Amino acid sequence: MIEALSFEFMQHAIIAGVLVSLASGIIGSLVVVNRMVFLAGGIAHTAYGGIGLALFLGIPIFAGASIFAVGAALLMAFLTLKHRHRIDTFIGLIWAVGMAIGVILIDLTPGYNVDLLSYLFGSILAVSLDDLYYMSGLLFAVIIIVTIWYREILSVSYDSEFASLRGINVPLFYTVILVISALTIVVAIKVVGLILVIAMLTIPVYIAEKLSKNLFGMMFLSGFIASVFTVLGLWISYTFDLTSGATIILVSAASLILFLISEKFQNR
Repeated sequence: MIEALSFEFMQHAIIAGVLVSLASGIIGSLVVVNRMVFLAGGIAHTAYGGIGLALFLGIPIFAGASIFAVGAALLMAFLTLKHRHRIDTFIGLIWAVGMAIGVILIDLTPGYNVDLLSYLFGSILAVSLDDLYYMSGLLFAVIIIVTIWYREILSVSYDSEFASLRGINVPLFYTVILVISALTIVVAIKVVGLILVIAMLTIPVYIAEKLSKNLFGMMFLSGFIASVFTVLGLWISYTFDLTSGATIILVSAASLILFLISEKFQNR
């Protein structure tokens, strides 16, 4: 692995992995405590429509995917706030339509032969310097938003009815959580792909939740754990010539299994 660090693509991959892991730790914590894992999955798959849009229009992938993902997040926020009893139907519909639009737009893109695997399972080794700037800006924005409105986000996440009684604008902060989740999901797709992104958002958070006493601690610890999983997964994928995104998720899953086993023995 040491010799691999001399390559620029590997340096970019490690930096990108850590940046996305930290953002995923923060956002994953919010996704889990708000019970929005299915919502996040819907946004992740809907973002594929943005990838198709970006390729069709010839604009940066992150731009197209971000526009589509944020649009999906806003639509889901509106629908789930007004019609919570039909949430599964709406998410499934948006999920399917988003992916279908992406596939059709890619088909209509002249002379483009897309490698679907790079979007389904990630392409962290292809991260560019511009991608790193985008990821850095997103992480900074997420940290600022969560820091400034931590109390409001905490209240909305754990007891929205009580938050509303305290005068907190629940729909606004619920929408903010979904929007920053959507943007984080877009960059996470670059690392592990849209098929595996939910695992990246939830596995480190599950472990951190067991070891933390509050939401802030869960965010910090899950970001650190996700970073360790990502770097370890990159090392294994480079050593054995495996797909990076899938390897990162398998490392995370194996670590979760070991954690559950050790937790069971400690309880005994």
